[in-house]
Amino acid sequence: MNNTTRKFIQQALIAVLCLFVEHYAFAASPFTTGSGALSTDLLATLTPVAVIAVMALGAFAWFGRISWGVAVMCMLGIVLVFGAQQVVTWTRGLFGV
Repeated sequence: MNNTTRKFIQQALIAVLCLFVEHYAFAASPFTTGSGALSTDLLATLTPVAVIAVMALGAFAWFGRISWGVAVMCMLGIVLVFGAQQVVTWTRGLFGV
């Protein structure tokens, strides 16, 4: 068996292996399920903390301890963190993905 034939067989085997691996790459793994549950639990736990943080930011800005710009940017960051899934869903729907 010459070198060219050996390379062809190796490349064909790699191609077939890649076709079979693709099936497993799209399968849901226990890690995906666990990380999704952790994300849901973390958001549920941090929701009251975020509400208190927004109230504290508003109070600090009201009494002049921080600027209104900083308070609004922090509140916007909190909204984006908790609304990230809705933003992604909306963007995917906008582009038809």
